Amino acid sequence: MSYTALYRKFRPDCFEEVKGQEHIVTTLKNQIKADRIGHAYLFCGTRGTGKTSIAKIFARAVNCEHPVDGSPCGECQTCKAIAAGVSMNVIEIDAASNNGVDNIREIVDEVSYSPAEGKYKVYIIDEVHMLSIGAFNALLKTLEEPPSYVIFILATTEVHKIPITILSRCQRYDFRRITIDTIAARLQELMEAEQIQVEDKALRYVAKTADGSMRDALSLLDQCIAFHFGQELTYDKVLNVLGAVDTEVFSRLLRHIMKQDVTGCIALLEEIVMQGRELTQFVTDVTWYLRNLLLIKSSDDIEDVIDVSSDNLVRLKEEAQMIETDSIMRYIRIFSDLSGQIKYAAQKRILIEIALIKLCRPSMEKDYESVLERIRAVEEKLENGVVAAAPGTAGAVGADAAAADNGPVLRKDRPPLPKAIPEDVRMVVGKWQDIVAQTAMPMKQYLKDARLSLGGDNRLMMVVEDGLASDYFLKQEGHRELLNQMVSEAAGKEIDVTIQSVQGQEAFAQNYVDLTQIIHMDIIEEEE
Repeated sequence: MSYTALYRKFRPDCFEEVKGQEHIVTTLKNQIKADRIGHAYLFCGTRGTGKTSIAKIFARAVNCEHPVDGSPCGECQTCKAIAAGVSMNVIEIDAASNNGVDNIREIVDEVSYSPAEGKYKVYIIDEVHMLSIGAFNALLKTLEEPPSYVIFILATTEVHKIPITILSRCQRYDFRRITIDTIAARLQELMEAEQIQVEDKALRYVAKTADGSMRDALSLLDQCIAFHFGQELTYDKVLNVLGAVDTEVFSRLLRHIMKQDVTGCIALLEEIVMQGRELTQFVTDVTWYLRNLLLIKSSDDIEDVIDVSSDNLVRLKEEAQMIETDSIMRYIRIFSDLSGQIKYAAQKRILIEIALIKLCRPSMEKDYESVLERIRAVEEKLENGVVAAAPGTAGAVGADAAAADNGPVLRKDRPPLPKAIPEDVRMVVGKWQDIVAQTAMPMKQYLKDARLSLGGDNRLMMVVEDGLASDYFLKQEGHRELLNQMVSEAAGKEIDVTIQSVQGQEAFAQNYVDLTQIIHMDIIEEEE
């Protein structure tokens, strides 16, 4: 006899064998016991969660001659015929290959004939979202008012593609992803029936990799058993078959990243590649590891949510004390972006290497998390006694020492003081807050963060951050002209504002004079 795959061999035969969908099973059993059976059902949910299995059990239950607590008995002639696939009362249709108007019209024509045996004719249409618009329209009237002996069960993984006119005519049942505990328990039960030795840790990893799908879990387990046939299936063997890596590798990778050790990260990646690991799965697993780390960092009583061994939990708690929350969120963001890019990439390794370099070099990015990372690195250097000098300030220490020994010296790194400030520029600076208040976002925010100084020919200069702010005024049309118009109206004369961009407040302090400070000081002196 030919071999039967596990997911086919152990397909549920009654409602009691269905795992993880108790909310649906209970409702359907109560309908059968109370004889309140609907005419159209929509089963929707992710793959491998039991939609087709429950549809077949329901078709047997409504036709069963001796139902037991709403479930089919499995012994009567009708149950045996439906289970063998020879009953004329249960018609299964794959909408992926029978999605035309003519296919649905054949169903509509057949509906008029009552069942030869049993009480109901049950039409199970799988992947119903694949039907064409014309096919849906052909089904519409029959779905709304079918004969009393007809039941339609529509199954789909993409419910959003089904027209609302179809949805409103069906009882909708949403199938949940099955939990890791439920899948692992079912796998353990089946392995005992098959008399195959499997480590609990291996079963839990298979259950986790299945991502809520019982069918995927059985297929993965089938693959692992075949590869190591006749041997005990251990955690390490499962990792080898599925191309995954042990969580200890993720811990090593994280510590390399925290040390900003690019060489260590690349060497570890080389090790993973040489072991023949699947890189897409590696990125997914790293992201999951970081997610667990973030949960532990965010809450004290989170052990029940995180599915890891006690040894790994101790390691995660230790690492959670070594890293800040915003750093973890930055790592997750980079790996999440990477997982979206790597799926169809030809050079997966290069993409991962770029991501690792980004993680180790926050200076390559300008987002909020990266800036915090750079600030934290500077703070650590200062705590360790390493002086972090800004670019261009190497001679400042020497100048200060010379001043201490020989008196005042000419400082070349001092920003030039402005010449006498023109009255119209002084007026604009004094009214700057009123000008900012008239604008809308995002210009208002950019103007609030800007600094005012003097440019060439004693003209008003506005200094903004290099990046979004500078692009807003210098590269996008109309924004600079609008600013000039508002400033001119405030001053009562034509004023052309010069716009300059700098990288950071430190660069502004070194190269420009803040007019708001000077004019503010003048006003205080006049009041005195």
